[in-house]
Amino acid sequence: KSNLLEAVGYLALLESFRGAPTDALVRSGAEVAVVRGEVVHGEREQLIEAELRRNGPNRVLLNRQRLHRSRDLLGALRVVVFSPDDLALVKGGPALRRQYLDQVLVAVDSRNDVVRSEYERAVRQRNALLKQTRGRLDESAAITLEVWNAKVVESGERLAELRADLLDVLAPTVATAYAEVAGHEVPLAMRYEAPWRSVGLAAALAAARDDELRRGLTLVGPHRDDVVIELDHLAARTHASQGEQRSLSLALRLAAHRVVTESTGAAPLLLLDDVFSELDDRRAAALVECLPAAQTLLTSASGMPPGVHSSQVLHVTPEGLRNESR
Repeated sequence: KSNLLEAVGYLALLESFRGAPTDALVRSGAEVAVVRGEVVHGEREQLIEAELRRNGPNRVLLNRQRLHRSRDLLGALRVVVFSPDDLALVKGGPALRRQYLDQVLVAVDSRNDVVRSEYERAVRQRNALLKQTRGRLDESAAITLEVWNAKVVESGERLAELRADLLDVLAPTVATAYAEVAGHEVPLAMRYEAPWRSVGLAAALAAARDDELRRGLTLVGPHRDDVVIELDHLAARTHASQGEQRSLSLALRLAAHRVVTESTGAAPLLLLDDVFSELDDRRAAALVECLPAAQTLLTSASGMPPGVHSSQVLHVTPEGLRNESR
């Protein structure tokens, strides 16, 4: 069942929402997988096709025209994914929360992907240079390092600013959504944690240079930042109960959908991957009540939850798919 949602998600994100590598998306025994979808916005129709290769470059076509830059597809289809793995957004490491922010940034405005991509490229190049120096910086390497420092600073400070500004918009929306899912209001705060911002990225890189040369790695910047979430003035990652963390993970996704809808004027497609199996009856009912009026694809191993009225049901069986329209 998850394969169906993952295929739809790939057409929007050009990556697995589970974080799976490309070779894991291609059926066992096959070398190529093809995903094709028609997206309709009002009277506008677009055909998106993706060819995933186990060994070799992937291809993406929009209206039969090959795209040479993946970012050219961004915005053609927007999705928000709800998954049982979303609990890791709250209790997992910082990388998942950074990824969450960046995905919302790109969904709000596909041009933000340019900033993210430029920063990631600059850090990769800087890391490669740091490893090559093996702890010894000659004149040539020092000049090259300054070039990459400038690129990291320019794109890194811009990315952090975009993230922090987005969080200012997201935080009150997350608080509202949490109260709806949990059934009661609790003080909720979110902040972008980037200690280097107090001095600026250029100064932070200069201060960390000796340590970075020794370790061959960029140690400060947006790729090391975090989003701190507090419930009732305590860190949700360590102090919230499992139920509170589950409600918070749902609130993060609901808030993302609301912010993207308000920013773009169009509701993203909702993908709910067996999320109700992880919820008690009260939270499941609350989530159904909170779901926005948008097209929704939902998977379930135990039937539809109360309050969900499906217009079409696909039964996944060992023999294949059986379509049941209503």
